[in-house]
Amino acid sequence: MIWSILLLSILNGAVCQLRYSVPEEQEPGTVVGNIAEDLGLDITKLSARRFQTVPNSRTNYLKVNLENGALVVKEKIDREEICKQTTPCQLHLEMFLDNPLELFRVEIEVMDINDNPPSFPETDITVEISESAIPGTRFPIENAFDPDVGTNALSTYAITKNNYFYLDVQTQTDGNKFAELVLEKPLDREQQAVHRYVLTAVDGGNPQRTGTALLVVKVLDSNDNAPTFNQSVYTVNLRENSPVGTLVIQLSATDVDEGQNGEVVYSFSSHNSPPIRDLFNIDARTGRIEVAGEVDYEESNTHQIFVQAKDLGANAVPAHCKVLVKLQDVNDNTPEIGFSTVTDSVSEQDALGTVIALFSVSDRDSGDNEQMSCEILGDVPFKLKSSFKNYYTIVTDGPLDRESTDSYTITVVAKDKGQPSLATSKSIKVHVSDENDNAPRFTQAVYDVYVTENNVPGAFIHAVSAVDLDVGQNALITYSILGCDIQGMSVDTYVSINQDTGYLYALRSFDYEQLKEFSFMVQAKDSGAAELFSNATVNVIIVDQNDNAPTVTGPVGKNGTAKEHLPRSAEPGYLVTRIAAMDADDGENARLSYSILRGNEMGMFRMDWRTGELRTARRISPKRDPQGFYDLLIEVRDHGQPPLSSSASVSVILVDGAVEGRSGDRSSASRSKDISLNLTLILIIALGSVSFIFLLAMIVLAVRCQKDKKLNLYTCLLAGDCCLCCCSCCSRHARGRKQKKLSKSDIMLVQSTNVTTGVGPVGQVPVEESGVGGVGGGFGSHHQNQNSYCYQVCLTPESAKTDLMFLKPCSPSRSAETDRSNPCGAIITGYSDQQPDIISNGSILSSETKHQRAELSYLVDRPRRVNSSAFQEADIVSSKDSGHGDSEQGDSDHDATNRGHSAGLRSPSVRFLESSPTCCLCL
Repeated sequence: MIWSILLLSILNGAVCQLRYSVPEEQEPGTVVGNIAEDLGLDITKLSARRFQTVPNSRTNYLKVNLENGALVVKEKIDREEICKQTTPCQLHLEMFLDNPLELFRVEIEVMDINDNPPSFPETDITVEISESAIPGTRFPIENAFDPDVGTNALSTYAITKNNYFYLDVQTQTDGNKFAELVLEKPLDREQQAVHRYVLTAVDGGNPQRTGTALLVVKVLDSNDNAPTFNQSVYTVNLRENSPVGTLVIQLSATDVDEGQNGEVVYSFSSHNSPPIRDLFNIDARTGRIEVAGEVDYEESNTHQIFVQAKDLGANAVPAHCKVLVKLQDVNDNTPEIGFSTVTDSVSEQDALGTVIALFSVSDRDSGDNEQMSCEILGDVPFKLKSSFKNYYTIVTDGPLDRESTDSYTITVVAKDKGQPSLATSKSIKVHVSDENDNAPRFTQAVYDVYVTENNVPGAFIHAVSAVDLDVGQNALITYSILGCDIQGMSVDTYVSINQDTGYLYALRSFDYEQLKEFSFMVQAKDSGAAELFSNATVNVIIVDQNDNAPTVTGPVGKNGTAKEHLPRSAEPGYLVTRIAAMDADDGENARLSYSILRGNEMGMFRMDWRTGELRTARRISPKRDPQGFYDLLIEVRDHGQPPLSSSASVSVILVDGAVEGRSGDRSSASRSKDISLNLTLILIIALGSVSFIFLLAMIVLAVRCQKDKKLNLYTCLLAGDCCLCCCSCCSRHARGRKQKKLSKSDIMLVQSTNVTTGVGPVGQVPVEESGVGGVGGGFGSHHQNQNSYCYQVCLTPESAKTDLMFLKPCSPSRSAETDRSNPCGAIITGYSDQQPDIISNGSILSSETKHQRAELSYLVDRPRRVNSSAFQEADIVSSKDSGHGDSEQGDSDHDATNRGHSAGLRSPSVRFLESSPTCCLCL
């Protein structure tokens, strides 16, 4: 009958044990038990959870039906073949489920049935007995053997009923039965030399099985003394793996007879099994038992040796004894590691404690030699976790990063506790599967791409590259351009990118003159489940090509020919005209040179190749130049590669008359006529706007000044002695206008001394006068005997912040005299041999600045009335400072004139500052 016992123990929540029993010799398909029901498992999920058994040499007899969870017999089980005499006979199955990992240990005990009868080694058993043997003498007979165990094993012996012998059945220490033939009545060889009986071995099964043999007893002639041992059983301890020849025991038997009847020989009795004869030898003369083979504790820990001693006399009677050899275990077996399941790969994002592998360890030794410890070698993010009686799981114990380590070789070492300790190791390789945890990275954050203009649309211009530390699909990078506008158009109309390679292509032909550079961003994105990306900037810089020929913009003529007049009296170097040209290119491609291609065969003209100025090279001679004109062809060439050129036709007509005032340095007005309208249009508009605003400001200022009260009375009260003078001059300037009274904040008096400031010595600015030396005699004329001047000042409402300042004489004596004559601090200044200080916005100007401003010599070159030209002169000063004044040569002429006037004149110390264009001054 099939029965099952369920023992359920939970270890770490994942390991259980079941125990079943099944009789041997069951037909295939016999159900041993239902594992799914006993463990409470869902039958429908057995396949999904990969229910399987760990293979071993004994699992072929059983299998699990995944449809109903039943454990069934796969093939007939022969207990005697599997376990021989070992009891109990057990089959062990290790089964596990995935998701989550669950390990089950199942023990199946194979129950013995009485399927084997006892049998004797031989069908005929012969026993020799001396006739002199006395009743009670025992004679061992060969044992029968029954492969069955337990109650089915050999139970007893029986012999045919007779008058001489009976059987005494005894039990050995190991539970085996053996029989001895006991002499019950003396024998008489002369009456009967041979006795034959049937010897029967009976087992304890139900029904009983028997085995028989013929027992032949031969009656020998008497040898009345038999050898004797001093004890019937000898116990010996022997270390396993003892070398051949090692002494096991030295036996000794004595015989009181003499001669051959007292000479004893030793031998193994017939009770010994063949393995005993292979493992041990006995010396027939000495009784010395030695090791003859390999004694292994793991094969059998005890051995029984049956020895008989027999003399050499006739009708010798043997003496018997038993030697019990107990083997002592030595640590001669290394631990064994067996992996049941191994996970090939683990994700780098798996949580701590993820199961990687399941294995078991075992050691065939016993005692301390069987105790083991396990560990993992090396610094790896894994650890061992004990599961169930020598079963371990390898679990993750730290973070995994495939990019740093893509696989691990895990070496498990099992070491026993014997002396000396033995160890074994086994390795598995676990790959770390990739997760998308790294974004692509460009090799550069910014790419500068240089593209020559006039490129072919669709041409390759550059390649961007990004790398991703991941692998597989997570490292598959696609490139794209982020949308933006360039000059109002989408960047996709300018460039494109190959999404697989990162190659950039130009979609149009670029023109440097229209677009010099542009920028956009590219993106690299991987193909992982959660896409990661990064960006980089691409700066496309257009490189100029010499694709534009120079364009001649001046002089402008009719029908493509410009006409210029040349006086016949012109000196060499006379500026005939200036060729103006422009080139839309840049750099060397836009640097121009000028030359005369034809029409200058007589060498009349020379061309400045840098500036394009056409000048006369010699005087005009009636003989050499009989014609009245010259037709010149001028070439303008750039310096590109290859160079491009344009030409212009100039017709120079010789005319009679005086030489016009053309010099090498034309004024800004004459130079502006030489350039084209389309180049100066913006400049003209700007200058016109500025002039208009300035004129409007002057008109507003003039209107305000007309509304001001007269200052003659106020000025004369302040000036004391100069009141009459001031009133007369101010009234002349006011011309009947009502003027506003000045406040003290509107007037700044600065004492000027001949000192040196931190920025250098103070400078002087002369103010020109009219009516000196017979030149003019109107308003503002100068007389040598005059001591002071009277000024009328018209200021804006913000006059407290104005830059218009009046300076006192620089001479100390004159200053002191003036101070005494003007105690009220009137706006009066006298002459001085030194020039007055210049103050702008409250700061004394440096000598360099004063020198630059002193170059405004045109103030003395054209004598004029100060009261009628104050605004004009202020405008001139502003123009000069901003770079739009007269040329340097003109300035030089004015300086010469200024020096001529300054030699005989003393200038009043008056300064008009250009930063205050809203001031008017009456002298």
